[in-house]
Amino acid sequence: MITLRQSAAATQTALKARPKKECSLSFKPLRIADIDTLRPLLAQTCCRTCDFTVGGTFMWLEYFDYSYCIFNDTLFIKGVTEDDVSRPAFSIPVGKMGLEESVALLREYCAATGCRLIFSAVPEAFVAPLKALGASSVQQLADWSDYLYEASALATLSGKKLGKKRNHVNRFEAENPGYTFEPLTPELIPAVKEFFLARHLPLSKPALADIEREQVIQVLSTPGLFGFEGAVLSTPANGIVAFTLGEVKGDTLFVHIEKMDHEVNGAGETVNKLFAEMMTGRHPGLIYINREEDVGDPGLRHAKESYHPAELLAKYNVIF
Repeated sequence: MITLRQSAAATQTALKARPKKECSLSFKPLRIADIDTLRPLLAQTCCRTCDFTVGGTFMWLEYFDYSYCIFNDTLFIKGVTEDDVSRPAFSIPVGKMGLEESVALLREYCAATGCRLIFSAVPEAFVAPLKALGASSVQQLADWSDYLYEASALATLSGKKLGKKRNHVNRFEAENPGYTFEPLTPELIPAVKEFFLARHLPLSKPALADIEREQVIQVLSTPGLFGFEGAVLSTPANGIVAFTLGEVKGDTLFVHIEKMDHEVNGAGETVNKLFAEMMTGRHPGLIYINREEDVGDPGLRHAKESYHPAELLAKYNVIF
């Protein structure tokens, strides 16, 4: 006669002996060399937040410890939450698969690996669909909202709200006759690097500043790999006083890098305006300019707010 205890033990033995179902997703570390692999998938996203661009992904791959998997023509990215780098998290999957199917695969992966399913940097449009699929908690990321502007407003600085910015540009032009503004070419890279290394001012968060510094140098060292467009502002007296780089995706220009000599009056406002003007001329379909997050830095927040954004693109942690 088989006892209840013996039956339970036999069941447990059978379960242990049964081969585990393999998870469909297998992640590997994300590297700069993967840009061309991910670029076409990132281009498929319709949201205007910077996290789904080449720059927003690859300039921060070390800080967020990104790894990735491409399954069924869909990109899955694993990293950490934007507000707590100790918590594993995923980006919204991008590609052929629908959200319900891709979330189911991630739930399967999390069950197999013993981690909790958390999505970070979630655009607002995805919050309700994720809640409908069973998400239990939603947390807004206060320091990580993107600042979105009308491209025409930054290119012209017209109107009362931007009058102070216009005055700064006028002062720069009056004090620096013969200044030049030109596209960033390979010939200018060495001088731009020298300018950046000599004048780069860190953010109030050292870890973010160190990563950003390294990635700016990486972008300047391999500009063709990232595919960014850039420009340089120079004066006869000071040489380079500002430079900027960004990428166009759909109807939006994402300004990933903008550095200036803060001792030169109006250099920041001037490079901002002239780059917006140059890029709207090159890309007639541009409607918006995304100048990304302030990451909780007071100086960045003030600077971005002073341009009167058309919208703040909120982002969220969504937890299952």
